[in-house]
Amino acid sequence: MADPSDAPPRILFACTLNAVRSPMAAAILHQLAGPRVTVTSAGVRRGRADPFVMAVMDEIGIDVTSHQPRVFGDLERQTFSTIITLSPEAQHHAVELTRIMKAEVEYWPTFDPSMLPAAAGRLLLLNAYRKLRDDLADRIKGRFEIAGGPSV
Repeated sequence: MADPSDAPPRILFACTLNAVRSPMAAAILHQLAGPRVTVTSAGVRRGRADPFVMAVMDEIGIDVTSHQPRVFGDLERQTFSTIITLSPEAQHHAVELTRIMKAEVEYWPTFDPSMLPAAAGRLLLLNAYRKLRDDLADRIKGRFEIAGGPSV
């Protein structure tokens, strides 16, 4: 019988809508760590898939076109060793989860580029999403001690 301590860590990335920050982070960690971790993402509220996320992730060879935004409630009966929150709302939800689940919670305050006005222009928006992607990749590499990884 397998020892449960041999199971890969279960990581949850969480943000407000599970449309931009948390799916990007989950996809990056999944790409970088492969089967060494089990990773998923969720939001406080259900958002919609974001085309800018798809575009900037595709630039580094990560396909997120099948991502369907989820909420915390969709993860019933799942447990996580670490919950990394990327927004204040998600942080509050994660702390509440620790009342019923033993999990480490980390808060990484992260800017949501989808909050920029569309009038900012496509190039400025794409650059904001790229910065988010690259910042998340750097933070993930440092936190999980991973060298190398996807890049443009």
